[in-house]
Amino acid sequence: MSGDGRPEGPPADRESSERSAGRESDGPPTDRESPVGQPVVRGDEAVTGERAERAKAFDPDDPDSVAEAAATVRRFADNTAGDEDNVFMLRGAAACAALVRAEKSYKAAAERAGGDVTVAFVRKWARVHDLPQSIRRYVAMGQIAPTAAKHVARVSGEDRFQLAWAVLDGDLTVREVRSVASAVNDGAPVAAALADHGVRPGELTLSLPGDTYRELRRAAAMEGEEPSAVVAEALEEWLS
Repeated sequence: MSGDGRPEGPPADRESSERSAGRESDGPPTDRESPVGQPVVRGDEAVTGERAERAKAFDPDDPDSVAEAAATVRRFADNTAGDEDNVFMLRGAAACAALVRAEKSYKAAAERAGGDVTVAFVRKWARVHDLPQSIRRYVAMGQIAPTAAKHVARVSGEDRFQLAWAVLDGDLTVREVRSVASAVNDGAPVAAALADHGVRPGELTLSLPGDTYRELRRAAAMEGEEPSAVVAEALEEWLS
């Protein structure tokens, strides 16, 4: 970002259903690809149910839509448009991102929204909108609090996945997520920062059908491996 508060441009959400065919990197996509302001998650009935039909898109190239985005950001900042509802928060984040794109800078976006809207407010929520789709889906489903997602969005690259999944599997509080994000941005490895809060990345408790559990134990014994190694190998093949 430049010194005048101008963003370098939102990254792309490569977590589309096509799984980014032809993507050069072997790692998971860590940013947004779908158009800014579009309700990709909010408009998915599988995630938000009946509310999906009412999901609002914000088009940064449409003056009327930008005006609505500005009004939405102001109401969002005042918290007068709804309760601390996850989908409502994602809608506010989308409005922030669309307004930034339209106004070309965080400062101009905050000024356009007016009221008590600050540059910091617009920046942090626009970053939530730019999180990869998988993380945003957990936010919409209520499994990651929007206030925690704000701190996940402060972390870049694949570390943000480690932090987001730690919220799910390590029961991190918002304060702990903020602490880990700060440590990572200060140069600490994400695994070490999480370990300081009792979280070991990669640990996950699963419940399996009885038949699957039986065969997993049998396969592990025959291969001379731990069940976790058999599961990891199977998942690597399935995810490739």
